[in-house]
Amino acid sequence: MIINTGQRTDIPAFYAEWFANRIKEGFVCVRNPYNPGQVSRYRLDPSVVDAIGFCTKNPAPMFPYMDLLKDFGQYWFVTLTPYGRDIEPHVPDKHRLIEDFKVLSGMVGIDSAGWRYDPIFLSERYTAEYHLHAFRQIAESLSGYTKTVVISFIDLYPKVRKNFPEAREVTEADRLYIGKEIIKIASECGMTVKPCAEGDELAEYGADCSGCMKISDYERAIGKRLNAPRKKGARTECACYLSCDIGAYNTCLHLCRYCYANADPAAVYAQNRLHDPASPFLIGNFRDGDKAHDVPQKSWIDYQERIKGL
Repeated sequence: MIINTGQRTDIPAFYAEWFANRIKEGFVCVRNPYNPGQVSRYRLDPSVVDAIGFCTKNPAPMFPYMDLLKDFGQYWFVTLTPYGRDIEPHVPDKHRLIEDFKVLSGMVGIDSAGWRYDPIFLSERYTAEYHLHAFRQIAESLSGYTKTVVISFIDLYPKVRKNFPEAREVTEADRLYIGKEIIKIASECGMTVKPCAEGDELAEYGADCSGCMKISDYERAIGKRLNAPRKKGARTECACYLSCDIGAYNTCLHLCRYCYANADPAAVYAQNRLHDPASPFLIGNFRDGDKAHDVPQKSWIDYQERIKGL
């Protein structure tokens, strides 16, 4: 099976010690965000967890604990965007993050490290030309360290509208112009562009519009076939295989203005004060009335078939 860590928060950036403790103890507890009294308990054991998916803006805090992950398959997405502290107030210096990406790629392998350049939005400061210039700089720096770059254009979810009221949808004309140019640059740098939940409008220009985190991506990362059960993506337009996320909403301290997972900074700080690195839960601990259940888990590895060429 696959454990995901990055749909609700950034565990490597802010909760690396906690996650390391969960690996050491061999299990993690997760509250259902829509039914908080319902608790799922997952074993963190490589005999049943074939891969762990990470999505982070800062992988470096996890580096001291990477030896704990050596028996697990891994796939990492690192988000690197061109925005300043007006948009991403607590994201580390981008030049440092580029170097950290290279270190991570060296640790896990080029097939296990992907770059996310998203979300893309336009403003007086962050124009189309600004994006294309910044994208080229990052792509050239990461050439040889990843084969994949995921892009998406901003979605105005209710939380985004609240925290970023001046944000506007990107027009079709701008999406096509930026998308086509990004695809050209990425190709020059040995990367395939994968649009995230953007339909197939960029397919004719060379983008892979089949999904940005599919079972085949995990298979390439671990070098083995997976007999995964059928599962839909998080959204109807999403083809990715997303399941078993161990994070929690309102806990990411990057406080990016476009974030869909945080209600507001006050909620994030309040939640963070309840974090205990020794707890089986990311936030808080067991409560009276909790109904915990052990999630059935098994390996999906198909030992009868290996990926061609591996």
